[in-house]
Amino acid sequence: MSAELDRTRAVWRQVAAIVIARIEDGTYPPGSRVPSTLGLATELDVAASTSQKALAHLRAEGWLRGEVGIGTFVEDHPPRT
Repeated sequence: MSAELDRTRAVWRQVAAIVIARIEDGTYPPGSRVPSTLGLATELDVAASTSQKALAHLRAEGWLRGEVGIGTFVEDHPPRT
């Protein structure tokens, strides 16, 4: 597990928070593609199911949208924290 993740808290929520921070700081601007489930899992050293849960949560919350066969993208107008 990545050193920046706290094992005493839900890891998927921490992964989601990292993605939100990247959206807010412009690393992933509106309309841009975010890493795949596997890519994010590899980068953060978490299970693919963990990154999948985080991305699913962010889609449900309106931060991301999925396009079948293409990937996951930042919504054009993501929520504000």
